[in-house]
Amino acid sequence: MDQLTGSATSLDLDRFSLRRFVEQMKEAGELIVHDEPIELAELENHLFGATKAVLFTQAGPERTEVLGNVMGSRKRLAMAFGVSEGELLKEVMHRLNTPQDIVQVSRAQAPVQQVVLEGDAADLTKLPVPFQHGLDGGSYISASIDYVKDPDTGWTNVGIRRLMLRGRRETGIDAVSPSDLRAIYEKVAKKGERLPIAFELGSNPIDFVAGAMRMPEDELGLVAKLRGTTLPVVKCVTNDLLVPADAEIILEGYLDEKGHHEIEGPFGEFLGYYGHVKRNPVFHLTAITARKDALYQTATIGGRLLGRTDTAQLNALRTEAVAWGAVITAIREPVAIYVTPSSGGMYNLRLSMRTRVPGEPRNAIAAVFGCLANVKNVFIVDEDIDIFSDEQIDWALATRFQPERDLFVESGFRTLPLDPSLAGMNTGSKAGFDLTVPFSRRGSLEFMLPEPPVFGPKRFDTVVQALQTAAMHFGEILGAVGSRDGRDVTLALDELRQAGKLIRQEDGKYALK
Repeated sequence: MDQLTGSATSLDLDRFSLRRFVEQMKEAGELIVHDEPIELAELENHLFGATKAVLFTQAGPERTEVLGNVMGSRKRLAMAFGVSEGELLKEVMHRLNTPQDIVQVSRAQAPVQQVVLEGDAADLTKLPVPFQHGLDGGSYISASIDYVKDPDTGWTNVGIRRLMLRGRRETGIDAVSPSDLRAIYEKVAKKGERLPIAFELGSNPIDFVAGAMRMPEDELGLVAKLRGTTLPVVKCVTNDLLVPADAEIILEGYLDEKGHHEIEGPFGEFLGYYGHVKRNPVFHLTAITARKDALYQTATIGGRLLGRTDTAQLNALRTEAVAWGAVITAIREPVAIYVTPSSGGMYNLRLSMRTRVPGEPRNAIAAVFGCLANVKNVFIVDEDIDIFSDEQIDWALATRFQPERDLFVESGFRTLPLDPSLAGMNTGSKAGFDLTVPFSRRGSLEFMLPEPPVFGPKRFDTVVQALQTAAMHFGEILGAVGSRDGRDVTLALDELRQAGKLIRQEDGKYALK
C-alpha cells in the first residue's frame, strides 16, 4: 500500500464518524427518528421507499440503535462532501485528483477498537441484522465495506459486499459478479490458501463512495482522497489488514480456500429484482471490534422505488465519475452528466454538451459505451437542457429526436448478468439517443426557445423612426419606441400597411418599403 505518512496527534477521530453525520442529517431535516420498539424483520417496512434516512432507537429484543437509508438521496451524499447537489460530481472529481496522507494509529487511539471480541465472544448473531426482503435467503449485513490485500501488488482493495448470516461466525458473501475482490480471492484460493478480509460496518457516506469506485491503485489512498484529508487507519487484531480507525464496527476474518462452494441468496438486488441463488465463498469471523457506542448501519437495496435506495445513489455517482473521465477525452465541451438512480444508478445515462463540430454527440455516445459494461442507454442533449429534469429530457426526446436518424444501436457488448432483460444471453446491446439539435439547423427560428420579452431603453419616438434604422421583430419595435403595451405599435404598423409603406420579411421582421 501507499507509504504511511503524517502524524496521528492532531487527528479528529470523530470528524467522519457515523454519529456525527447523523447530527448533520438531523439539522438538515434529512432524518426520521423512530423511537417505538420494533422487531428487526419489520425495519424494512419503514425503510422501503423512504425519502429520508431512518434511525431506529429500539430495534430488536435488545432495543439497540439501527440506522438505514443514509445514502438514499443525492442530497445526503452531497452533504457528506459539504457541497450542493449540483457541485457533487465536480467535488468528487477534484478530490480523486488530490492525494492525501494515511496515518496508522495505535489500538489505544482507534475508536473502532474500544471493544474487542475474539473467539466465542465474537458472535455475528449479536448484531441487529435485519431481514429485508420476503424471499431473501436469510438476514443480511447489507452496508459493509470490505478490505482485502492483493498478495501480488500489496495494494488494499476496497469494495462493497453483502453478507448472508449462516451462523454465529459464518456468512455467505456475494463474490460472483466481476470485481477485483473476486479476482484476488480466486487467485489465492487456487493456491489452496485463505484470504484475510475485514468488513467496515457503520461508515460516513464518503467511505461508501470510495468502496463503490474501482481504481488501479491502493484504495486506502482512495478513501483518503475522497475524505479530502488524512485517513487514520489501524491494524486489525487477528490479521494484518489496515482499516479505518474511526469506523463503528469492524468484522475480521477470512474467506476459506474452498472457492464458490456454498449456496447464497436469493436477495433483492440493486436493479430492483431478486438475484438468483448462487454458489459463493464463505466468510469466517475471527474478531469483532467496535466503538463503545457503536451504531449499526443497514442499506436499502432493490424494489420498485429504486431511486431512493443507498445502492442506486452510490452506483449513480460512481458511474458518473467513470463516464466523465471518458467523455472529456472524446469531445471538447461536456457540460454535465447524470445517471438516473431509478435505473439502478447504472443503466440510463444523460450527458449535456456543447457541440462544436458535426458528429461529436455520436463520439460521446461511443465513449460512454466503451467505458462501462453496465451503461445501456445514453441520452445526449444540448447545454440548454437540464439533465436532472425528467420533464426537459422528455421534451428533447419529443422534439429533437428522429429514431431513423438519431438512434444508435450496437450489440455484442460485455454486460452484467443481473440484467433480467438479457434472458440468458452472455452479451448485450446498447442504445444511444442523440437528442441534440441537428448541427446544420442550430440558430434557426424553429429551434429558438420562447422566453418572456426583454426590452432595452427607448431610442425613438415613432415606429417609422425605428424602422428607418433597420428591420425589426415586433418586440424589438416595442423596445425601440418605449411601448409596454403593444396595441399602440399594432395601430402604427397597420397605418403604414394601409398606406402601402410596410412589408414583412421571411424572417418575420417588419420593414419599410
